[in-house]
Amino acid sequence: MRLFLLSTIGVVALVSCQNKQQAYIPRSSGNINHVTVVMEDRDWNGVLGQTIRDSLEVPYIGLPWDEPQFTLHHIIPQAFEGFARQSRNVLRFGKDSIPRFRFAQDQYARPQLYALVTGEGTEDQLFLFESHLSELRRLIVENEQKEKIRRINQSPSTDTELQDRLNIDLTYPTAYQTLKDTTNFVWIQKPIQNGHMNIIAYSLGINALEGPTRTRIPDIRDSIGQQYIPGRLDGAYMITEAAYRPYFFTTTLAGLPGYLTKGMWEVRGDFMAGPFVNYMLRDSINHRWIAIEGFTFAPNSTKRDHMFELHSILNTLTLN
Repeated sequence: MRLFLLSTIGVVALVSCQNKQQAYIPRSSGNINHVTVVMEDRDWNGVLGQTIRDSLEVPYIGLPWDEPQFTLHHIIPQAFEGFARQSRNVLRFGKDSIPRFRFAQDQYARPQLYALVTGEGTEDQLFLFESHLSELRRLIVENEQKEKIRRINQSPSTDTELQDRLNIDLTYPTAYQTLKDTTNFVWIQKPIQNGHMNIIAYSLGINALEGPTRTRIPDIRDSIGQQYIPGRLDGAYMITEAAYRPYFFTTTLAGLPGYLTKGMWEVRGDFMAGPFVNYMLRDSINHRWIAIEGFTFAPNSTKRDHMFELHSILNTLTLN
């Protein structure tokens, strides 16, 4: 099945095409969070290209230094053929008498998000791009999370500590191994070059988050760090970095309402720090809060892709 979302100024239509027999579509390729932008050099070097870069290369939220949300690769239309068409995320611009923004699924490869922007000139194309920017970002993120989980499912872990202790499931690869397993706390870790990636999960009483959320969540993280997550030196433990104000969002995950927090952690009494992403979800049926978190220690390395992997894994949460 191919789904096409057609959008012109003032007109939106959803067209579904079904064929009993489909031509072979190759598997898409490319690194996670990479986007191929197809347009003429003069447009890429002009106001349209600058707007695209400013819009899609915005900093990924919650990292110690700026890294772009998406990595862009520009090619001219004449070069968009063969292997280039197998890019997983494609944003294409072209001249046409009808201003139009169209999303297509699996246009030249599978899976693939293909966005086509057409108009008489730069002004029309710029207006359409900016009008659909938030939807474009959302669909790219969803497409990349699905691809990340597809890759993880090629070698998924069968460990049951999260089920046994907290009655929850996460999909993560076998590269993650259980580091700590207690009655109400599970710590899973994956070694990487010069560091490690981590997932922790625990539960809290139903009244644990009473009070101002922006202070309660860091306080809870600090108490959990002191109890369960030591540093390399005696007496050192993980806390929420005080000098870096976290980002707080309301959210829903696995059907549970709660809070998403992105920020920086550090180790009190040691020189260790890095980014974290934390969910605290209200499980009213079981009268508890579920906390799941991913954090990375990767000094002198880029961290966007590490945090994207952890965030994708956390989004696979299910309750048994």
